[in-house]
Amino acid sequence: MSTPLVRTGDLGRIVATFVSSVLALAIADAVLSGLHFASFPQLLAAAAATFLVGALVRPLLVAASAAVGWLAVLLLAVLGQAAILALALTLIPGVEATSFWVVLAAAWIAAAAATIVAWLCTSGTPEAFTAVLVRRTKRRRTAVEDPDAPGVIFVQLDGVPFPVLRWQLMAATLPTMGRWTREGGYRLVEWTPVLPPTTPASQLGILHGRIDGVPAFRWYDRALGRVLVSNRAADAAEIERRATDGRGLLADGGVSISNLFSGDAERSVLTMSKIELKRGSVDTRRRAAWYLARPDGFAGSLFGAIAEIARERFESRRQRRRDVLPRGHRGWLFAGMRAVTNVVLRDLNTALVAEEMIHGTRVVYVDYVDYDEVAHHAGSLRPESLGTLDRLDHVLACLEAVAAEAPRPYRLVILSDHGQSQGAIFADRYGIDLAAVCSQLTAAQVEAVEQSVEGWGRLNGLLADLAGGASGTRRVAHDAAVRVQNRSAPPTVTTSSELVVLGSGNLGLVYAAEEHRLTMEDITDRWPALIPGLVNHDGIGFVAVMSTEHGPLVLGPSGVHRLSDAKVTGDDPLAPFGPYATADLLRAVSMPEAPDLYVNSSVDPDTGEVSAFEGLVGSHGGLGGWQGRAMLLAPPDLVIPDQPIRGADGLHRVLVAYLEQLGQRTGVSRDTADV
Repeated sequence: MSTPLVRTGDLGRIVATFVSSVLALAIADAVLSGLHFASFPQLLAAAAATFLVGALVRPLLVAASAAVGWLAVLLLAVLGQAAILALALTLIPGVEATSFWVVLAAAWIAAAAATIVAWLCTSGTPEAFTAVLVRRTKRRRTAVEDPDAPGVIFVQLDGVPFPVLRWQLMAATLPTMGRWTREGGYRLVEWTPVLPPTTPASQLGILHGRIDGVPAFRWYDRALGRVLVSNRAADAAEIERRATDGRGLLADGGVSISNLFSGDAERSVLTMSKIELKRGSVDTRRRAAWYLARPDGFAGSLFGAIAEIARERFESRRQRRRDVLPRGHRGWLFAGMRAVTNVVLRDLNTALVAEEMIHGTRVVYVDYVDYDEVAHHAGSLRPESLGTLDRLDHVLACLEAVAAEAPRPYRLVILSDHGQSQGAIFADRYGIDLAAVCSQLTAAQVEAVEQSVEGWGRLNGLLADLAGGASGTRRVAHDAAVRVQNRSAPPTVTTSSELVVLGSGNLGLVYAAEEHRLTMEDITDRWPALIPGLVNHDGIGFVAVMSTEHGPLVLGPSGVHRLSDAKVTGDDPLAPFGPYATADLLRAVSMPEAPDLYVNSSVDPDTGEVSAFEGLVGSHGGLGGWQGRAMLLAPPDLVIPDQPIRGADGLHRVLVAYLEQLGQRTGVSRDTADV
C-alpha cells in the first residue's frame, strides 16, 4: 500500500502551527502599537503568508548564513524570523507596521507562541523535537549502496557510573533504556577504565585503542615545558597526533561528533582535536543554521536554556536551604554553562546525529556531557544529576525514532567513559589546597592549576567549530572562541617556578618544572619534608613515586607497597582502593609522562567518598569510589565478551569487533598504519 503524501499527524501539526501563528499575530496586534491588522481575514492571510514564505525563504537563508560565517548564523537566529514575517506582511494589503523593530518584536511573539503550543501539544516532552527530526529524515533520506548493512551509533553518556544506571533501570525511571533491557534483549555490563578514569584517557583508548601517554586530564609536558590541557584544541590535536595509527574506531567512513578526539573519522564535527580557530566548519554552520532558523529551533533552545538556568538556580538554593553536604559553589557562571551543555549542545548534537542517519553514515560516535556537567557541581547521586539521565533517555528515544526512518538499519550502543565519585572538596574540608600544602612543605615557588575547566572546553569547541575565517563576521566568532580558550588555559610555567601542582579530580600531580623526572631520592635531597608531609596528611591516601633503588613505590602513612613485585611493608596503602590499584599504579607511574609525585586523596571506607583537588563535589581522575566503574549497554545481536572488559583499549577492541561483526571496517587494513 502506498504511503499518503500527507499523514493525519502531519496535517494536525500544520493546523496547530497555523492556529498558533494566527494567535501570535493577534497578540502582537494587541500589544504592539506599531502593528495593526484591519480585519480578522488579514490575520488569517498574514499567518498563511508567513508559513508559505518561511518554507520558501528559510532554506536560502540557511545556505547563505552557513557560507558567510558564524555571526550570520547567529543573526539568522535572531533576525531571520523577522525578515520572513516582514516579507510576508508586504504581500497582505492594508497591514500597518511602522518599523522593522515592530516586526522583529512580532516575530519573537510568534516564536514564543509556537514554542508554547508545541510544549502544550506534547505535554512538555521532547516529542516535538523528535517529530521534526523524523519528518526531516523522511523528506531528505538518501539512498545508500548497501541499505541492508547495519550502521552503528555509539552514544557516550559522559561520566555515568554503572551502579547509577543500574539503579535507575531498576527504579524504572528511564523508559527507553528500560524497554530495551526488558523487551529488546539489551545487556547492561560494567567495564573498568584504568587509571586515570577521565575523559581524555578513556576516549583516547575507546577511539584510538591507546591508553598510554595521558597521565591525567591535564599534565606538565616536560618536552614542551608547559601544561597540556586535553580539552584545548591545540593540545587535543597534539595528544591525538602522538596516539593515532590511522586505524581508529571511526576510520572506515565514520563521523565524530562533540568528542575530544576524532577516532580517525572521515569527518569530525565539534571535535576538539580537529578544530582550527583560523577556519571553521561550513558544514557545522549549515547544520546549526538549519536548526536555528526554525521558530521551534532557536526559540525552543533559548527558552529551554532559560528554563535550565532557572532550574539550576532553584536546585542550588535548595541545597543551601537544606544544608546538603557536601556541596560546592554553584554560581550564575555555572548556570550559564549548564544551559549551553545541557540544552543547546544536547539538541545540536542530536540534530547532527540525525543528519548523519539521514545520509546513511555507517558509524557515528557522539558524546553527551549532561550528567557529567551537573554531577561535578551538584554531586553524582543528587536528584538534579539523576534528572539529566531522564532527559538523555528522551534523546535515545529520539534517535531510535529517527533510526526507524533512516536508509539503513542502525544499532544504538550506549556507553560511559568513566564513573564519578562524590565527596567534599579537599580545600573546603581541610582549609588548604594541595598547592599550598606543597608550598608550605618546600618553601618553593609553586604554579598551581586546580580549577575545573571541562565546561569551558565544551563551549570553546562549539564556538570554534562555528567560527569562520579571519575576516568580516567570522572574526567575531574566532575572537569569542579565543577568549573562551584563554579562560581555560593554565598559567604559564615561568623560569622562577620550581614546582607545578595540578588537580585532576581527586588525583594530584606534582612536577618539578624541569626537563627530567625526579626520583624519590632526588626529591628527598631537595625537599626533605615534601613526601613525609604529604603522606601523613589526613586528606591524602597515598603518594606514588619512582625510586632509583626500588622502582615504582606507593607510600602511605604506615606502610609501603612496592609495585614491581607487590611486596608490602607495614600496612598496605592500596588496601582501600580495590583489586586493580596495584596494576593501575604500576602502569601509571611507569609512564614517561608521569609526574614526579602522584597524590591521591583518601577514600571513606564506608561511603566511598573522596576529596577532589579541584572545586568539584563529583569528581573522577584518581582512585576511590565509583569513578572507575563505567557501563556498556549493547543490543542482543552484538556479542559482549564473557571475560571482564578492562581498560578503554579493551573496550575499543570490543567495539571494533561489533563493527566487524556487522560487516564494517572493510576499508581498514590490519597490516598498514597511517601515522
